[in-house]
This record gives sequence, structure tokens and C-alpha cells, in this order.
Amino acid sequence: MLWIKALHIVFIASWFAGLFYLPRIYVNLAMVEPGSVAERNRLLLMARKLYRFMTILAIPALALGLWLWLYYGIGLGQGQGWMHAKLLIVLALLGYHHSCGVLLRKFENGQMQRSHVWFRWFNEAPVLMMVAAVILVVVKPF
Repeated sequence: MLWIKALHIVFIASWFAGLFYLPRIYVNLAMVEPGSVAERNRLLLMARKLYRFMTILAIPALALGLWLWLYYGIGLGQGQGWMHAKLLIVLALLGYHHSCGVLLRKFENGQMQRSHVWFRWFNEAPVLMMVAAVILVVVKPF
């Protein structure tokens, strides 16, 4: 079980690295001057590659978490409300991940209307979700 837990943590940390960095690329994309085609294309290439890579990282992170939950029973049974709250955060993270893909497609199609300031705030969501998830897993407040 400890190997599964260790790998789960590694893949979660790696997935979060992408969730933290991709919106920073979006901040830069939102700031590209209208005539800077090379800069825009380079940032879009970086964003596409990172989105693909973080999607690949999310799959084992989720699979290993399910393994810990369903096979080893972590978070099952009475008094495990923290796990239900954590699973809600995981669903929110999956929604955030998906929204990053939607935003990428809008950038690629030239349909993005949001400012770099909006993306700076958007970038804070995974930080808050990570803090909440870690507190739930470590402290198990309910």
C-alpha cells in the first residue's frame, strides 16, 4: 500500500505542477501584442504540450487514488466525511482541468476575450483546492 500511496502523491504533485503553470502561460498569452505571431505560436505550443502532459499525469493520479480508496479502504466506513469532501475537491479539480482545455481551444481559435488579470485570479483556484485537500487528508477534521 505504501508504494501505491507514494506513487499517488508523486502523480498528484506532477499534475498540480501543470495546473499551476498552464494558467501562467495563459496570462502571457493574454498579454501578447496583436502583431506578435511568433510569441503567440510559441506560447500556444507550450500550452498544448503541457495540457497533454498534465492530462497523462492526471490519469494515474486518479487511478491510484481510486485504488487506495476502493481496494485498501482508505476513507471508507463511518466517520470518513473528510473523504467525501476530498472527492468533491477532486471533481472540482477535474472541472478546472477541463476548463483549462476549453480556454486553450479558445486561445487557439482567437476567441479569448479575458484579460491577463482574470487569468491571474483563475490561477489561484488550484492552490486553494490543494490546500483544502491536503488539510482534509492530513487533519481529517470530520
